Amino acid sequence: MSLDKQKKKELASAYAQSFRPMGVYQIRNVKNGKILVLGSMDLTGARNRLEFLQQTNINSINELKQDWKEYGGDSFVFEELDQIKPREEILNDISELNEYQEEVDALLELWIEKLQPFGDKGYNKPKRK
Repeated sequence: MSLDKQKKKELASAYAQSFRPMGVYQIRNVKNGKILVLGSMDLTGARNRLEFLQQTNINSINELKQDWKEYGGDSFVFEELDQIKPREEILNDISELNEYQEEVDALLELWIEKLQPFGDKGYNKPKRK
C-alpha cells in the first residue's frame, strides 16, 4: 500500500469516527411561510441534500411535494435551529450514536412543540394520540 493510499485510509477512518454537526433544522417556504421541522445526525448532510434537490429540481421530501410543485425548489431555505455539541471529539463506540440520536429526537420534539408547524403553519403532521 502506497503512502497516499495509507494516508487516505487514515483520513477516511478519522472522518468516520468524527462527529458531524447534529441537531434540529427547518426547511422554510419563503413564499407562504410554512415550515418543516426535522432533526438530523448530520446537519451539513441535510443542508447538502436540500441544495442537491434544488439543483436537480427533484423533490424526494414527501411533505413538501405539493408546494414544491407549485412554488419551485428555490422557494425553500434551510435554517438551523439548534445544534447538539458532542461530549467528545471522536466516536469511541458506535453505541454512542444511539445516545446522540435520542438527544436529537428529544430536541426535535421540543422544537415541534414550540413552533407548532402544523396545518397552515407547516408541513409536519401532529402526533397521533
